[in-house]
Amino acid sequence: MSKLSIIVYITLAALFLFLISYSPSKPSNHRHRRLKLRSTFNFSDFNKPLHHEPVPFDPLIADIERHREDKQWEKHYFDHAHPEILSHTEHHQPAPGHESQPEWDDFINAEDYLNDEEKFNVTSRLLLLFPKIDVDPIDGYVSEHELTEWNLNQAEREVLHRTQREMDVHDKNHDGFVSFAEYEPPTWVHSAAEKDSFGYDMGWWREEHFNASDADGDGLLNITEFNDFLHPADSKNPKLLQWLCKEEVRERDSDKDGKVNFKEFFHGLFDLVRNYEEENQNSSHLSDDSMEAPAKVLFAQLDKDGDGYLSDTELLPIIGKLHPSERYYAKQQADYIISQADTDKDGRLSLTEMIENPYVFYSAIFNDEEDEDYDFHDEFR
Repeated sequence: MSKLSIIVYITLAALFLFLISYSPSKPSNHRHRRLKLRSTFNFSDFNKPLHHEPVPFDPLIADIERHREDKQWEKHYFDHAHPEILSHTEHHQPAPGHESQPEWDDFINAEDYLNDEEKFNVTSRLLLLFPKIDVDPIDGYVSEHELTEWNLNQAEREVLHRTQREMDVHDKNHDGFVSFAEYEPPTWVHSAAEKDSFGYDMGWWREEHFNASDADGDGLLNITEFNDFLHPADSKNPKLLQWLCKEEVRERDSDKDGKVNFKEFFHGLFDLVRNYEEENQNSSHLSDDSMEAPAKVLFAQLDKDGDGYLSDTELLPIIGKLHPSERYYAKQQADYIISQADTDKDGRLSLTEMIENPYVFYSAIFNDEEDEDYDFHDEFR
C-alpha cells in the first residue's frame, strides 16, 4: 500500500470518528446487542462436519475463539486418548487436559471484553480492517472479490491451525512428518467398525487415501500434505482429487459394479450438483420428473465414452461441486454480507456502509435472542 493511500485512509478515519463524536446522538437499533463467542466445533467427527461454519470476519474474534477451542480440544483429547491419566489425576494432580478446560469465568471475561466499547469498539475495528480488505485495487471500496479473498484467508488460517494441532498429536517422533503408521483413525471410526462393516472399509481412512495425499511420494506427509489429507476438497493434488472421485463411486455404487449408472447418479450426485449451482437451494417442491431431463443432459455430458455409466475419471469435472471448497463458502459469505450492507446497491461496500451495518459483519457471534424484532439472517450459522 502506498504512503499516499495510507495518509488518505488515516485522514478519512479521523474525519469519520470526529463526525461520529460530535454528531447528535440517535437511537440505535444495535446499541445494546451483545456479542457472544461461538461454541460450534464438533469433536465427534472432525473432518466431516454436518454443515459448514463460517469463520469470524474479524481476525481478533477468530483468535479468541481459536484459543477457547484449543482448550476444549485439549480437554477432549486427554479424556479420550489418555483416560488413564485422567483417572489417575482424579485423586492426585489435575491432568494437563483438565487444567486447560475452559472455565466459564474465562469465557465470560472474553465476552465482557467484546462488549466493552472502550476495549472493543466495532466501529473502530471496521475502520482498522477496511484498508486491509480494500487492496485489489485500492479504490475506497470493498468488492465481492476482495471480500471473498479476505474470508478465504481467514478460513485458511483456521483450517491450517486445526491441521497443525492434529499433526502435533500424530507426529509421534516429532520429525515434522506423519507416517501412515503414526496416524490413527479417530474414535468414531473404531465405533463404526464395531457396529458393522463400515468403519475401516470406508476409503476415508484407508492407506489409499494416505498415499493419494502423499504428493511427493516419500511415504510421509508434511504439513501441506497432511492438510490436504484432512481437507481433500481444497487440495490441488490431482492424485487426491482422483481418490475423491473414487470415493464417490464407492459410496454411490449400490449394485457394486464399480461405476455409477443413471439411477445412482440421479438419486444423490445430481442433487448435490444442483444445490451447488442454484442460489435458492430450497427446491424440495420440485418433483423427480421435472429434474430428470436436466439430469440426463448432465449425465450424457459426463459420460465421455458413451457406455451409459460414469467412472471415477468421468466425475472429475463435477468433483468441486460435490465437495465445495473453502473458496466457495468464502464467496457465499461475501455475497451475503454485500447483499445486507450494500445500501446503494452498487455491488460493493463503502466504509460508510460498513460502519452503518456493523452487525452484518459480526453476525456469526451476534446474539439476536435479546430482541426478536431485529431482522437478523442466520444463513451462515
